[in-house]
Amino acid sequence: MAGTGVSTPLLVIFSLSTVSFLHFAVSQKIPAIFIFGDSTADVGTNNFIDSKAKADHPYYGMDFPNSKPTGRFSNGYNTADFLSILFGFKRSPCPFLALLNDTKLFKRHIQYGVNFASGGSGILNSTGKLVVSICFFTHLLKETGTAVHLSEQLQQYVTVHQNLTVMLGEKATASILCNSLFFISAGSNDIFEYYKTNKTSGMPKFITSLISTYEDQLKTLFNNGARKFGIASVPPIGCCPKLRAKNDTGGCLNDVDVYSRMFFTKLKAMLIKLQDEYGGTMKYSLGNTYEMVSLIITNPLLYGFKNVTGACCKEKFCLPSGSVCPNRDEYLFWDQFHPTQKAAELGALTLYGASQTFVTPVNFSRLFLND
Repeated sequence: MAGTGVSTPLLVIFSLSTVSFLHFAVSQKIPAIFIFGDSTADVGTNNFIDSKAKADHPYYGMDFPNSKPTGRFSNGYNTADFLSILFGFKRSPCPFLALLNDTKLFKRHIQYGVNFASGGSGILNSTGKLVVSICFFTHLLKETGTAVHLSEQLQQYVTVHQNLTVMLGEKATASILCNSLFFISAGSNDIFEYYKTNKTSGMPKFITSLISTYEDQLKTLFNNGARKFGIASVPPIGCCPKLRAKNDTGGCLNDVDVYSRMFFTKLKAMLIKLQDEYGGTMKYSLGNTYEMVSLIITNPLLYGFKNVTGACCKEKFCLPSGSVCPNRDEYLFWDQFHPTQKAAELGALTLYGASQTFVTPVNFSRLFLND
């Protein structure tokens, strides 16, 4: 049955140890994985651009192999890494921008996937101009940054598609791409930026327009060989530590979360319509990250968390001048916005193997069954 998946208690068991995770991960291998989106999936793109949103310094990466800050907005691996592991890879593929200066490296790597995600980016081209303000909600409104927005990421992917076609031929390239995963995690920064400048005025119309742009972007991917889409919706962004601080009660900022839920509802409807347009040749899996994170916040101990409201990394840019918690696996949030490595692991496991409660119409793993 399409709804069959790993149960929630089983996901908890899998998330308790790396050994269990790796045992689960070797069950499936795909040719390549292509990753798009924002800082939840960025593995170093912003190291190569002029951006205020960077994670190339300690304490970022303190639990990554050799305690290396790689540009991931995490204490270790992120969701893109754990999904890649689940599909048979060592970790996320390299950032596109890291491959540009070495032709041999570029040709060797693109056959197995590329990561295009950029911290601070959004579905809209305009999102990310005030990266510091959006991601961390500081008051440094004059400090502008930049990010590789989703449309530009797609342009980079088209370059990869063209190069693969030249290298391998159209038939072989099409075969690789139609059996590969196209993972996208986007939308949070767009809602952040709109809310920052407009509060809730006109938000429903904005969400509708945002989904329309997103639809065009998915069509671009489809027209360039993508057939299997794994999409993460927007989490309850009003529950991140920095936004909680804007609420006098310390609770989630519900004004924002209303639109996180609206985004999911409209995204789900758009994907159903898009799949119908393509006559079933497009397959997708939509992760309801709002429900995933909300469940953890409501039942933290069930998932091994003791702190779901504060940031483990106390300093706003996670610099060594600040402090960091020693018990990182007990925290949901690593910094003011991003999940810890443990939370990212649990998220990837849920996307990969959970039931329709969290992933519809099928989970990520079932995208590749019965082909």
